[in-house]
Amino acid sequence: MEPKSFKIDLPAETQIILAQSHFIKTVEDVHECLVNCVPNIKFGIGFCEASGPCLVRHSGNDTELESLATKYANEIGSGHLLVVVLKNAYPLNVLPRLKDVPEIASIYCATANPLEVLIMETDHGRAVIGVIDGSTPKGVEKDEDALERKHFLRKIGYKF
Repeated sequence: MEPKSFKIDLPAETQIILAQSHFIKTVEDVHECLVNCVPNIKFGIGFCEASGPCLVRHSGNDTELESLATKYANEIGSGHLLVVVLKNAYPLNVLPRLKDVPEIASIYCATANPLEVLIMETDHGRAVIGVIDGSTPKGVEKDEDALERKHFLRKIGYKF
């Protein structure tokens, strides 16, 4: 076995979701799910087929994001990996509905942070064994930090 990692530094204003999925139908079902979640969402999907021709299947409504999701999926190269790159939406806008897509087995992460995907490779193939999402904590929230967090959530419209 050989451990590897793949670093992702997302372009500004984008989010990424990494998931484990199955079956060639994933790409179309995830596409339909996303366009029904948020008006004006922009996205790209890359899905690593794990049998048959073993192609990276892809879809999206934004060619740049579709190309990026396909590139990430291909370079990570883990069977049944699903990569979704989003703009004009946050993962929390789509995750509840995405989790209802029958092909989705689990979600590794949903983030805009720099990301490192930990991979284990054997003679059989590759597996995502985890993700490093963002940075290590630098301390514990104090009262003024909590007030700042609450203010931010109200400023962006997620709390009233």
